[in-house]
This record gives sequence, structure tokens and C-alpha cells, in this order.
Amino acid sequence: MILVKTEAGHQALKDRSVPLSPRQRSAFILFDGKRSVDDVLAAGMGIAREDIDQMIELGVLEPVGGRAAPPVAGETHAEAAKPAELAAAPPSGRSKQQRYKDAYPIATQLTGSLGLMGFRLNLQVEGTGSYEDLLALAPKIRAAVGAEKAAALDKALND
Repeated sequence: MILVKTEAGHQALKDRSVPLSPRQRSAFILFDGKRSVDDVLAAGMGIAREDIDQMIELGVLEPVGGRAAPPVAGETHAEAAKPAELAAAPPSGRSKQQRYKDAYPIATQLTGSLGLMGFRLNLQVEGTGSYEDLLALAPKIRAAVGAEKAAALDKALND
């Protein structure tokens, strides 16, 4: 299957409004409407088919021609819809992975707003790959932007 970036995907690439892991972001750039999913997986970006499925669910990628993506092998359309239902669940009881996905765009926005002063900190945020990594970096972000601005990040990480 050949995928292409959606309009929302192009916007997310510019403003980081959609939470993509650094690996997903690197692979996302490769989806140009010419490369197949297998080509991107073989490019050595360290992503799995599940990461690509997640980008489709987030609405940043779609098959060429805009057709709905088929579910992953062995999965029914009803099962493919379950992650979206889980994302709508109340914040209590969120997994570490969900907390990371919620906190990552907040952290990149906060550090990106620091301009050149926050460049290294922004690179550190982009280098995080897990909830634990981002949680460990949170005190530096808090110190750089102030407790008031960091409140949203703290809430995303801890609630």
C-alpha cells in the first residue's frame, strides 16, 4: 500500500500539533505518495506497522486516492476502531504510553516557544522515546518555562 500525507499531516509536520514519536516523525517524512509502506518499514527508521497504523488513525496519513485503509492483517474493522474508542476514555487510568502521547506535544510546544535559548532542550524532548524519558526531562522544562506554563505538562504526565 502507498500512503501520502493528508492536509492535517502537512500541518502537523509544521506545528507539531499531532503527537508523533521521533521515529514516527522521521518515517512520516518518507511518505510521499511514491514509497510503499514496505519501503518505509525497510528504510531502517525503527518503526513498526503499528506505528504506521497509528498515524493513519491520527489522520496524518491516508492511502493514495483517499481510500480507507484496510485493517491490519487478522483484524476486523470493529477491532480497528477500538483504539479511537480508548482515546476517548476519561484521563483517569491512562497508560504510560498514553500519558507520553499527551505530554509530548505540550513539551515540544513549550520548549519550541523558548526560541534559540530552548533549542537544546527541544532536541532533548524530541529525543525522548518513552514516558520515563519525558518525565525525567520535565524538571528542566519547568525550570526553563516556569511552573505556571509547565502546569499543562505536569497534568498530562501525572493525571
